[in-house]
Amino acid sequence: MKILSVLLISFSLMSCAQSDASASHSHSSKSPGMNQPLDSLQTAYFASGCFWCVEAVFESVNGVQEVVSGYSGGASKNPSYEEICTGKSGHAESVKVYYDSSIVSYETLVEVFFNSHDPSTLNRQGPDAGTQYRSAIFYETDAEREIVNAAINKLKASGTKVTTIVSPLDVFWDAEDYHQNYEELHPNQPYVRSVSIPRLNAFKAKMPEVLK
Repeated sequence: MKILSVLLISFSLMSCAQSDASASHSHSSKSPGMNQPLDSLQTAYFASGCFWCVEAVFESVNGVQEVVSGYSGGASKNPSYEEICTGKSGHAESVKVYYDSSIVSYETLVEVFFNSHDPSTLNRQGPDAGTQYRSAIFYETDAEREIVNAAINKLKASGTKVTTIVSPLDVFWDAEDYHQNYEELHPNQPYVRSVSIPRLNAFKAKMPEVLK
């Protein structure tokens, strides 16, 4: 029984669901020289596991000014993190990416998406399992949908299994403040050290040409 308890505690430290709800936050990561009003930028919406990880990946990309963690794809309004964690709300942990299309294209962001997670694993990324951790892209225009589907078809043609769900964006709900910029603000948190940072570094090694 004692061994089981130790294992459960160890697993909890490896889960995206564990966090410090009292942590303060401010959106701060920007591309060098970028300080544009957010409403002047383009937006893109992605889900690929724990949003702490996904946010950090996209914030490392040149041309991205801001990334917000949140929830998409569910039916309930203004969901809480506790509701999301049950896996019953239908939402996915997602990010809203504000980017300058004169610096980075939507096509490149889709490439970043597929190069920063494993799209072959259904409802799972690393230690995190459940529909809230599914691979998904929420498009805003037909042009975006076509770009995404072209990327998926290319992956499938190469023999890669793709479970990514492609659907129109309905509503994006901002996550609680303590989730924003989580990896940057909590570099020594156990999950961040063992999962988030290695995932970010693996992405950086794959696509160094897009980094800030």
